[in-house]
Amino acid sequence: MKTIRYLPLLLSLCIGQALADTPIRLSHDASPTAHVTISNIAGSVNVTAWDRNEVQVGGQLGEGAKPLSITGSDGDLTIKVEPQGGSGWLSWGGRTRMAPTTLELHVPRAASLDVEVVSAPLVIDGLDGGDIQVNTVSGKARINARTPSLKVDSVSGGIELAGHAERAELQTVSGEILAPALGSEVKLQTISGRIQVAGGPWRKLTLSTVSGDVQLSGGLAADGNLSIDSMSGDVQLQLPADTSGRLHASSFSGDLRSDFGTPKEPEHGPGSSLDVRLGDGRGKISIETFSGDLRVRKQG
Repeated sequence: MKTIRYLPLLLSLCIGQALADTPIRLSHDASPTAHVTISNIAGSVNVTAWDRNEVQVGGQLGEGAKPLSITGSDGDLTIKVEPQGGSGWLSWGGRTRMAPTTLELHVPRAASLDVEVVSAPLVIDGLDGGDIQVNTVSGKARINARTPSLKVDSVSGGIELAGHAERAELQTVSGEILAPALGSEVKLQTISGRIQVAGGPWRKLTLSTVSGDVQLSGGLAADGNLSIDSMSGDVQLQLPADTSGRLHASSFSGDLRSDFGTPKEPEHGPGSSLDVRLGDGRGKISIETFSGDLRVRKQG
């Protein structure tokens, strides 16, 4: 009798588990340079490049999500996870009722990506040639790609880049930014996250942080412009010994040291500054901190 009494409950639990583990098996023809848009609210997103003119989606669809599909044409495809009975990303109630979804995607190697995630960590691996744009709230973004243009906007998730991005705009509030191979045009911004990047030669690099520490290493292109602004984070900049440009560095209350010239302290009041011409002086390097320590070092 007890078994019969609990049978409806056991059946409902089994059905719920089956719905929560709905497998995803989708594919769609794609052009070699297709633009692929991907949206997921919770779970994870893994994108791997391959040498096929096809987009393939696997993984597990979370309970409470609408049936998934690939929409669009061969050159412009969209994969979007949405809650049932809601209006997509604006439906807060639908989002809270929807279980995490895992997306495992394969896309053409030269495809461009536009990815939006909320609390889903993101991995992009092997892309070569297409632009990449990412918006994330709390998931970490790991990107291994060669791309002419990379733009990542994150709130609390970190950004890790391997490969190479010729133009990069990386912004986070509290997550760290790690990128060892940035190209000629770079914009970096964080509130409290650490920044550790390298690359160049830079035609234009701008970096701003409030309290995050900065480690930057790379060269300056002819007539290039490098600008760093920090409130309380420590800054260390490593430059090649043959750098050419006008270097200005200053700190209001932090300690300033440089392998290029000798910093000067004012007769009255705190702070120190450095103004020196390097090589032919064609480029421009400006570094300012308020209370963070500042180091300008020669590479090697």
